[in-house]
Amino acid sequence: MKVATKDIVNKVTQTEMDAGKLSARFDVDVSDGSKVNLPAAFESEVREDLVKLAVASSRANRRQAYGSRAHVGKRRPMAGMKHSVEWWGKGRGVSRIMRRTGSRRGAQNPHTLGGRRAHGPKVEKDWSRKLNAKQRHAARNAALAATVSMETVSARGHRFDDTVEHLPIVLGSYTEIVDGKSTEYDIETFNHGSATRKAAAIFAGLGLGPDMDRARNGRKIRAGKATMRGRVHKTPKSILLVVKEKSGLAQAARNLPGVDVVA
Repeated sequence: MKVATKDIVNKVTQTEMDAGKLSARFDVDVSDGSKVNLPAAFESEVREDLVKLAVASSRANRRQAYGSRAHVGKRRPMAGMKHSVEWWGKGRGVSRIMRRTGSRRGAQNPHTLGGRRAHGPKVEKDWSRKLNAKQRHAARNAALAATVSMETVSARGHRFDDTVEHLPIVLGSYTEIVDGKSTEYDIETFNHGSATRKAAAIFAGLGLGPDMDRARNGRKIRAGKATMRGRVHKTPKSILLVVKEKSGLAQAARNLPGVDVVA
């Protein structure tokens, strides 16, 4: 399977503002370059069932163990174990449960008011899920093949211009024109002069502007206790950028809403 790379020309226009500050405007022009062969994985069968299994396995393997600590020794008593209780013994015609000292009221047992939990979570529990190696490889290839189908990508909620003819989009050369002077940079390593704004302009020039707007405008406050644990906002997923270098374009694009960078 062959796709044409996208050669990018960025014309930078600088205008002087108050106090001598310069404001830059980016005009991005995109043209087709040479064609490259995609790996054979992009032509695999799309198996949504295997992708679902692989995602469930990956998420389960990332789960952090949690549970209550042991109620032993002189440590602070756990919830439901903070009462002074006694056992009345047998032969009184009442249920043989722990009761508060000097009272008939039951306490500490799981079925009593304010009692402990019967079978609380254990740290020793294994949350991981195994997945066969062949299934894992097939799921990876199926996920890559799904990114080629524009219908599948659109069904996930992503939006792009009519100028986008095929997926995935492979970046080619990158050229900047400043004050009539043309300079060519490596698309993966450039990171100078408002690099994040340039990356946003490049994505918009490639026809991915509507998807970036969807992620930016779709950011909302998450419901539930996650707002108290540092996970306040929920942002829709937008562009997946796969690069070779961890610097340059990866650093410039990683701060854009909804953009994921894999290096």
